[in-house]
This record gives sequence, structure tokens and C-alpha cells, in this order.
Amino acid sequence: MVAKQRTTVGWVVFVMALVLACSGLVYALNLPGMGKCEKVKAVSGVVSIPLAKVSDGKAHYYKISESGKDIQFFVVKGTDGSIKTAFDTCDVCYKDKKGYEQQGDAMLCKNCNKKFAIAKMGPNSTGGCNPSFLPHREVGGNVVVSVDDLKAGAKYF
Repeated sequence: MVAKQRTTVGWVVFVMALVLACSGLVYALNLPGMGKCEKVKAVSGVVSIPLAKVSDGKAHYYKISESGKDIQFFVVKGTDGSIKTAFDTCDVCYKDKKGYEQQGDAMLCKNCNKKFAIAKMGPNSTGGCNPSFLPHREVGGNVVVSVDDLKAGAKYF
């Protein structure tokens, strides 16, 4: 009977360790810079992302390795139908490396909890805790971001 109890306890400990390991993995994938970004590579000095991939109204997160850093940005279609691109950081909270998450038609700073309307993001909404503007073009069904513009944001990462 004692041997059977030891076996049962062993299985319980194993299952608990497995649950803890899986929980830790889920937690790690939600940490800044882990799991939410799709890695992209530049071709001829630009990163191209198909418009069809980012036209669903949801924020899509990307990262590129440049200048020895992983530079993170997001692409999202606003309620006004325009595509917005921004670094996944701001001028104020970048040191905490928490970035933004989408909440409906706004992006929420995960550090200070301020919300920013996606439709208002752009070159005129800069400074403070606004998502740091990242210029882009729409060419041939793609969102195109220059590597030079991405490198300009390396200071945040």
C-alpha cells in the first residue's frame, strides 16, 4: 500500500510541476518583447507587410533586428479606414519596455494606462505618451516602412 501511495504522490508532483511550467511559459510569452511580435526582415531597405494581413482592425506587432536591437512596432487599421504605424513605445514610458495593447478603437499604454484613439495616431500626435509615430507608405497592396525610419526609433529599445 505504501508503494502505491508513493506512486500516486509522484504523479501528483509531476502534474503540478507540469502545470507550473506551462503557466510560466504562458506568463513569459506575455512579457514585453516576448511572443507578441512577428519577426520581419528588410529587403532593399524596407519592410513590407501585406495590407490584407493588417486590415482587420486589430493591432499587429512586429520586430526587426537592427543596430544591435530588436525594434518593435505595430500596424493597425483605424475606424476611419486608415492604416497607422507606430513604435511599440512612447517618449515617456519607453524605459519600462511595456508597450501598448489594443482596447477597442484605442491603444492603451501598458505602463501608465493612458488610451489613445487609433484614428488620431499620426505625425501630429507626437510627444508625451502617444505611440511614437513611425512613417509608412502604402505601395502595391503593402504597408512599407523604411529601415532608416525604424533605426531612428532604436533609441527606445
